[in-house]
Amino acid sequence: MLPVGRVNGPAPEIIAAHIAAFYALDAVVLPPFALPEKTLDPKRRQHDAGRLIHFFENSLPARCRKLIAVLDVDMFLPIFTHVFGEARLGGRVAVVSLFRLSAGAGDPRGAQGIIFERAAKIALHELGHLFNLEHCDHPGCMMQFAGGLSDLDRLELNLCRYCRMFLREALFFPI
Repeated sequence: MLPVGRVNGPAPEIIAAHIAAFYALDAVVLPPFALPEKTLDPKRRQHDAGRLIHFFENSLPARCRKLIAVLDVDMFLPIFTHVFGEARLGGRVAVVSLFRLSAGAGDPRGAQGIIFERAAKIALHELGHLFNLEHCDHPGCMMQFAGGLSDLDRLELNLCRYCRMFLREALFFPI
């Protein structure tokens, strides 16, 4: 886990704990890193998720098998107005944004709690992509595409049997 920019508070530690519990992997939080301003698109006033991934791929610490950068800025891909997270299938770097995760007015789970829950779901989903899991159509599978907060909130912290099988293969027989 790499906190980037002004990410403060327990979000990176909470995400790392979810990764350790869900995937049974060691997850450490690295020291904070400055936000790479060259990933900002001045017209959109958002950071390009693809350029962020490329930047962090070129600065990945050698000891890291996979890296999840957690940011507090708005991200986009050219085909989407915004994205919560992004990863390349089988890649080494994923990016997760906390920017659009705040709770709606009157949400009983509380502003911080829902942000952390959503961030953990995004990170687990993107890490699945790093381990070659594609989007899944099975109900209840965390690898379903989530285009909005309501989709994200419906995702369960669970993989379908097919995604579990593919993940087990990726973890035991890495490419």
